[in-house]
Amino acid sequence: MPRHPDPPTVAAAARRAADTVDPGGEDADVGAFVAHLEDDDEPVTAVAGLGDRLEEARRAADPEGDVPAVTMAAAVADYLAYRREGTSEGREDLLRLAARAEFEGGRPPEEVANWLRGQGVEA
Repeated sequence: MPRHPDPPTVAAAARRAADTVDPGGEDADVGAFVAHLEDDDEPVTAVAGLGDRLEEARRAADPEGDVPAVTMAAAVADYLAYRREGTSEGREDLLRLAARAEFEGGRPPEEVANWLRGQGVEA
């Protein structure tokens, strides 16, 4: 019987999300999101209020809430926490799936939708 992969740690989910959102590692705001979570070695399944923890990291990296890449990094990290099979998805698929799953009605905010389109992804 196939076995699901072990749950990632919060830090590993944040790193994978950052690699997805910013493959070149050039966005300082995305880097700040990861830095906020880098020592968080709890498995995502053991964290009560994971969404709150990711939102705290998002706000620490982007207090104004106007950096779509950071918003998507938090969305991808949350998506990966609950859909471990998503770790094998390609970048564009992972961005699309996370946007559809993590935003109300599957519709990300306009600035995030615009950023996704700039990445070649239709949410």
